Amino acid sequence: MFINFSDIPGNQNLFLDYLYEFDNVKNFFKYNFRNKEEYLKIFKNISDSKNHSAEITSIIEKQYSTYKPSPKTQKNISLFGNKKTLAIVTGQQLGIAGGPLYTIYKIITAIKLSTYLSERYDDYHFVPVFWLEGDDHDFDEVSSVGIINEKNEFEKIIYEDSIPEEENRGSVGNLKFNQSINDFFEKFKNNLRETEFTEKIFEQLRSYYREGRTFRDAFKDLIFWLFDQYGLIIFDPQDADVKNLLKPVFKKEITDFRMHTETLVNVSAKLEELYHAQVKVRPINLFFSTDEGRHLIEPVENEFRLRRKRKKFSYEELIDLIENEPKNFSPNVLLRPICQDFLLPTAFYIGGPSEISYFAQVMPLYQYYNIEAPVIYPRSGATIIEKNISSLIEKYSLEIQQLFIDPEQLKNKVLESIGDNALNNIFESASNEIEVTFDQLKEKLFELDKTISDASTKYRQKIFNYLDELKGKAFDAQKRKHETTLRQIDKITSGIYPNSNLQERELNFVYFANKYGVEFIAHLFEELTINKFEHQIIKL
Repeated sequence: MFINFSDIPGNQNLFLDYLYEFDNVKNFFKYNFRNKEEYLKIFKNISDSKNHSAEITSIIEKQYSTYKPSPKTQKNISLFGNKKTLAIVTGQQLGIAGGPLYTIYKIITAIKLSTYLSERYDDYHFVPVFWLEGDDHDFDEVSSVGIINEKNEFEKIIYEDSIPEEENRGSVGNLKFNQSINDFFEKFKNNLRETEFTEKIFEQLRSYYREGRTFRDAFKDLIFWLFDQYGLIIFDPQDADVKNLLKPVFKKEITDFRMHTETLVNVSAKLEELYHAQVKVRPINLFFSTDEGRHLIEPVENEFRLRRKRKKFSYEELIDLIENEPKNFSPNVLLRPICQDFLLPTAFYIGGPSEISYFAQVMPLYQYYNIEAPVIYPRSGATIIEKNISSLIEKYSLEIQQLFIDPEQLKNKVLESIGDNALNNIFESASNEIEVTFDQLKEKLFELDKTISDASTKYRQKIFNYLDELKGKAFDAQKRKHETTLRQIDKITSGIYPNSNLQERELNFVYFANKYGVEFIAHLFEELTINKFEHQIIKL
């Protein structure tokens, strides 16, 4: 079953038009992902363009030196040295224990799209690549997982590192777990129902996420465990050798930042007129890392400084630092795609709604850097429905589309459908009758005495206040009468629309793997469709 994204609340118009009305957004993107007639031309342009395939192959082999990749992955790594090899890339922040489910969906989309293209275009090779976004510094976005606890309530389990909130932690990928990681997994495990799979899954997770290890290394190990068998290449852009290759990009950003910023501001202004600008434009799209954290570089008169720091650099000093210490530089969200596609022969980037929106802003930069832009391919999205929840949905004759609403609205809707009386209708009818009666009474009183007629308004309001009070008591009584029903509705909403948000944005894969085993990932891989461009319903 599939649901059109326009029928799900919370999706921005830019994303919806990209999917279903591309002509409305064609000025912000280079390619229409649905236009397969352009694919061969795109493949040729990318394969003919200058890339770093030889260096990248060597770097990836080095990054995998401590792993034993599957034959599929080994083959894909070796293919990078071929000019006819194109990358199907996706990436994500390094969320603890894998982050939300949509990370899994992005990876599956990339792998399955690579297979789909390989079967249809014999002259080219397509390999799936996951870009580890470890240079990000938003700790709050990577430090928690969402689950449904034993009380059928949504719960967020948070890793607390005890570092003050105002302190600059630097790049998330380099952060090392402290002893609090043990408390995190203890709470994580204790809030899930124990099954035959629990011990094995948490033993595996703890082997990756343990004191002294970094977010980057733990995340890479986890993704390798889940997807190496499918040939996924995991790429670490924080590698010093990678940063060395990116020196031309970093230097150009410093040299031409005024032109870049002006262009990004103009595009963002046009987007704001029609849709929204996903990312706030900064004067320079580069960060510099020191022992005190990761700081945005800002222009100040004829110099540069680190944001909220007194440290200043001349242009020459900054260029010299890029030349000699490139490992200390990292792109922001708008420059990251440029770095990615400067290094990799990217034919398709698999992105979610937010990424599609910021690609609308960044697309003009590809011309400045003389880089071929990839096709932006929407990731697949899904809601997983378990058998017990499916039975409850059938019991109350609910449509899936009805479940993506506020839980209280859903409860009232169900109570009305099963109640002896539709309370809302009864009280609305009573309210209308009182309105009519008071209008007639006020007219008669006016004939007797205008003062009494005016005073009737006060008594009318009192009656409505009492009516509202009575309505509240009636709903409370109805809820007490149907406590079992309300608990079942809570179970439905927690499973389908946890935290009043799409399941894929809130729940971690471990919630399902704990119930069904890690083989659950293989089931998702088989079920997830990559070419419908609608939200999929997957029943277990």
